[in-house]
Amino acid sequence: MKRRRSVVTRHSDHSAEIPRLRKIVGQLEGAEKMILEERYCVDILQQVRAAHSAVKALEIAILKRHLNNCITNSAKSESTAAFNQKLKELLELIKG
Repeated sequence: MKRRRSVVTRHSDHSAEIPRLRKIVGQLEGAEKMILEERYCVDILQQVRAAHSAVKALEIAILKRHLNNCITNSAKSESTAAFNQKLKELLELIKG
């Protein structure tokens, strides 16, 4: 995955998401353990699905913070070019 340098002058604080991230790691480690223990497929899939849902929730939380802080601050205080760059980054992210 190529790393982009954002035009952000001030980053949002995402440290509140650390517990959520640790929970996701725990869920994935649980799935690994279940595989090693040769547990029933559906049980493993439920664990993986829970981790997937948690990742999606984390993504949404970070995206909301980005929209509320980074994009809003850019619109208020930075140049038009910087704001347009942030919008371009966001659209590329959404496109996948």
